[in-house]
Amino acid sequence: MARHGFAKHVIEDLSFPDSSTFAKLLDSCARTKSAFDTRRVHARITKTQFSSEVFIQNRLIDVYGKCGCVEDARKLFDKMPDRNIFTWNSIISAFSKSSLLHEAVGIFSLMPERDQCSWNSMVSGFAQHDMFGEALDYFVNMHREDFVLNEYSFGSGLSACAGLEDFNMGAQIHGLLSKSRHSWDVYMGSALIDMYSKCGRVSCAQRVFDGMSERNIVSWNSLITSYEQNGPTSEALEIFLRMTECGFEPDEVTLASVVSACASLSRIKEGLQIHARVVKFDKFKDDLILGNALVDMYAKCGKINKARYVFDRLPIRNVVSETSMVSGYAKAASVKAARLMFTKMMERNVVSWNALIAGYTQNGENEEALELFLLLKRESVQPTHYTFGNLLNACASLADLQLGRQAHSHVLKHGLRFQSGKESDIFVGNSLIDMYMKCGSDEHGRQVFEHMEERDRVSWNAMIVGYSQNGRGTEALGIFSKMLASGEKPDHVTMIGVLCACSHAGLVEDGRHYFSSMVNEHGLTPTKDHYSCMVDLLGRAGCLDEARHLIEMMPMQPDAVVWGSFLGACKVHRNIKLGKFVAEKLLEIDPTNSGPYVLLSNMYAELGKWGDVVRIRKLMRKRGVVKQPGCSWIEIQGHVSVFMVKDNRHSQRKEIYSILLILRKQMKQVGYIPDAGDNEAYEEQSESESTSFFQMDWKQRRHGSDVSDP
Repeated sequence: MARHGFAKHVIEDLSFPDSSTFAKLLDSCARTKSAFDTRRVHARITKTQFSSEVFIQNRLIDVYGKCGCVEDARKLFDKMPDRNIFTWNSIISAFSKSSLLHEAVGIFSLMPERDQCSWNSMVSGFAQHDMFGEALDYFVNMHREDFVLNEYSFGSGLSACAGLEDFNMGAQIHGLLSKSRHSWDVYMGSALIDMYSKCGRVSCAQRVFDGMSERNIVSWNSLITSYEQNGPTSEALEIFLRMTECGFEPDEVTLASVVSACASLSRIKEGLQIHARVVKFDKFKDDLILGNALVDMYAKCGKINKARYVFDRLPIRNVVSETSMVSGYAKAASVKAARLMFTKMMERNVVSWNALIAGYTQNGENEEALELFLLLKRESVQPTHYTFGNLLNACASLADLQLGRQAHSHVLKHGLRFQSGKESDIFVGNSLIDMYMKCGSDEHGRQVFEHMEERDRVSWNAMIVGYSQNGRGTEALGIFSKMLASGEKPDHVTMIGVLCACSHAGLVEDGRHYFSSMVNEHGLTPTKDHYSCMVDLLGRAGCLDEARHLIEMMPMQPDAVVWGSFLGACKVHRNIKLGKFVAEKLLEIDPTNSGPYVLLSNMYAELGKWGDVVRIRKLMRKRGVVKQPGCSWIEIQGHVSVFMVKDNRHSQRKEIYSILLILRKQMKQVGYIPDAGDNEAYEEQSESESTSFFQMDWKQRRHGSDVSDP
């Protein structure tokens, strides 16, 4: 309402026949939410005969509440000599809108009588302020007191169930709703779809949608979002097509959900089509949520240049936009660009930090990931379970037990309990198991596993694979038995761990049983990796003919891993004829790989066929194949010494050579005879007089930092 219009109303004759004029003025104040104008109207009312009228005072309390002037509303309420139920409802509504729910509860408890509006104000007030448990308490008590539930009651109750992800209560409210006259209301249908979606019950949401006699854009959006967030994500795109075929024009909410679905599915073609639709309509060009979704979609689809193009043209950007770019650059292996974007961010949140830390770990820059974690701690950013997951992955990749144990202490300090729920942190426990296993500390991994409040299939797999990798096949199979007894179903990763365990433990019969059980008992189709495990198992046990037969019966083409495993077995069991056949197969796949040449050469050497050894080496030189030198390392008091052939950079090489000569003499004295298969290593050694070394300071590589608290 214009200022001059307001003045004209209040300055004219105040002798109105009734208070309706003031009521209209207050309605105008409520629409504009003008506290100033509301107080001016109130001042005029106090000079009229309507100043003590309950009706107009109720209107004043209501408007003060809508304008955020809760103190004015409370003062007026306290001074009123006469009140009715509308007075009480108005002050409750004023308190609820201002987040003063404690005061609203106090007023509600003092009410001499309550009606449907009183209860609805309490239910909606708590629901709107995310106090969902309290909202449902009032909803239940309202129903218990036999008050009629209307669309406002049901809407707030369903919203609370969605917030709590309380499927059981939501289904009960649905039952009540289905018996009411609001069961066919389109808004109630949309609220039900949203509730079931938030509870992860997509099939229930779909049934509600299918049963609706009338649908609106909110109904379609709720179902699309349900599939986008819960899966199968491809259904979100199918529902979107149905929506457009039914003549509904998508809005920014629809398009943002569909673009997010394209991102999850890496469906760049459909994403481009949606982007083209967005460009055609000016009303979408300034929508930040939709713009962010497009940046994220291009980034996740690996189209980082297109993501940057959209990002640069966003009229407004926020931390979500920039975090999507950080994540996109990291995914594209442009970690430097990700770090530069991160550095320039005006605002950062823990998601931004996690995106960059994950980028470093995914690109093998694990030390940088640890440094970034230190910086996060110094800036007092509260890490999340995703932060710890990436931190532990970095420690596992470095195989640094000391850093891993420090990271574990941080996990304990933050009270993670490894349980499922809205923010499931089971994967952090799984990362801990994986870290300890990769660092060779399987007992610590076992302790983490046993103390996890909940476990999933990955937890069991981490233990089985970890034990197997550490050569403890019997323990791995024991964990597998417990996994089956717990009711957890194995997957392909589980069976790789089990077959490797059988191989390391020499359990041929068990390996055959578990391999056949994949199809017969667990409904799993063996992959190339499973065949490779079986070839390794049979080869180690000397069952070379059976291993060859298994390779020939594979439903897919055997790769270098399968043939390489078989060639190693041929060498161990000195089957030169079969070894030559396998080596030829390997060289057909990759003639530049030095492995088959070396193994075949060593096999000839063991049999004293030196002519063939020379022939193989000449063939390597002719084809330009170079054997990669062996490498090993040891850490002593924080210093990692790396040992390589033909390297003379170690500062203590003379002392090391001296010790090696002494050891060699002692070995010969007790009857040690060098393995003819190792002649290549001895030949290389003689060329440089001895194996030499170089040293690097591992802590210097981390720039003097660890992951302890700064």
